[in-house]
Amino acid sequence: MLSERVTLNYPLTIQQLIYYKSMKAEIISIGDELLIGQVINTNSSWMATQLNLIGIDIVQITVISDKKKAILQSIENAFNRADLVLMTGGLGPTNDDITKLCICEFYDSKLIFDETSYQRIKKLFAQRGFAVTELNRQQAEVPDKCEVIPNFNGTASGMWFKEKGKILISMPGVPFEMKSMMIDFVIPRLRDMSKVKLYHKTVHIQGIGESFLADLIKDWENALPKNIKLAYLPQPGLIRLRLSASGNIEDKLEIEVNAQIEKLKIIIPDLIFGYDEDLLEAVISKLLIPQHKTLATAESCTGGYLSHLITSIAGSSAYYKGSIIAYSNEVKTKILGVNTETLNQYGAVSKECVIEMATNVRQLLQTDYSIAVSGIAGPDGGSEEKPVGTIWIAVASEKAVMAEKYLHGEDRGRNIRKSALSALMLLRKLIQQQC
Repeated sequence: MLSERVTLNYPLTIQQLIYYKSMKAEIISIGDELLIGQVINTNSSWMATQLNLIGIDIVQITVISDKKKAILQSIENAFNRADLVLMTGGLGPTNDDITKLCICEFYDSKLIFDETSYQRIKKLFAQRGFAVTELNRQQAEVPDKCEVIPNFNGTASGMWFKEKGKILISMPGVPFEMKSMMIDFVIPRLRDMSKVKLYHKTVHIQGIGESFLADLIKDWENALPKNIKLAYLPQPGLIRLRLSASGNIEDKLEIEVNAQIEKLKIIIPDLIFGYDEDLLEAVISKLLIPQHKTLATAESCTGGYLSHLITSIAGSSAYYKGSIIAYSNEVKTKILGVNTETLNQYGAVSKECVIEMATNVRQLLQTDYSIAVSGIAGPDGGSEEKPVGTIWIAVASEKAVMAEKYLHGEDRGRNIRKSALSALMLLRKLIQQQC
């Protein structure tokens, strides 16, 4: 909810709606702690996502120091590129927080005492059992040319300025304070101003490299309607394809995007495992729980990372029994029961070894399904026959065993991540075949 101090000019006129049809925005994050890497700038990425969802284009994200010259110059530069500037940081009660004073100078404004903001601060401090100090009282001072954005989670009010068709919004750098202002005040108001609607849907893909995928779907990509843009968002072991549609009717955009995804599913049906916020480990959970099936793992090169992914999902205890981290050959033979002759003849990184690992751990822990992973994560241990990044994965059930070889690369961390995801994807394939 908004405080009584806030007054909004609704409804917006047709002229205003037309003006904000293609609103361009810049985000400015203020703080020396961001520049030296002491604090990760999560605010900008979150804000950019929220703004993009309501049809506002981000033209630039800028990080600057807590210096007057940097703040004033950044505002001026931003308005040369954008209609809307959103700033976070520098609104605290200490001497190094100078954002409010700099904005006053930029707008030739002066600070006035806002009683509504002060009463909110007093209430907040009373709830925490503290008295309001003079520094905290000064937090109720705001520029006379701004509309106040109330902060119900802290002492620093946000500020909304509009001059010559340009908007500047200043908010605290504390993430949960900023997010509350954005959700309750900023986003609803900007959404009403933005005539262009955007619809995004992300397709999650595993089991293919980015260049190979691009070649495989190039005809589909080239045939996309002009109002739908495609972005490749690769990460170790996964590729996300984001389809972004623009237009005037949001429901129509959703229909258009989903129609294109149906065409994509015909081309790569076995590579798509989910959409939007889906995680592969959560997809596995949704396959196992309704069937009341259980799972065990035997890990070598992944060293427990596969188990970590599985157990990161709430409720995984309903289907996941446990893992044997068989990092050494001794554990493979003595605990998992892998045949010594198998290791001598084929090696630990082999189809034969992972099949025995998967079969034996399933029987040992008495589960419906199992996964086994063995490979050369690197950077050492590779050979001409089995270079670094060579991974064998097997999945097993009572009815079937599947084994696949993967060549992931030379980076140890990426190999471990890719191997765990490939293992989950192979299990998904086996489960679907048996459904």
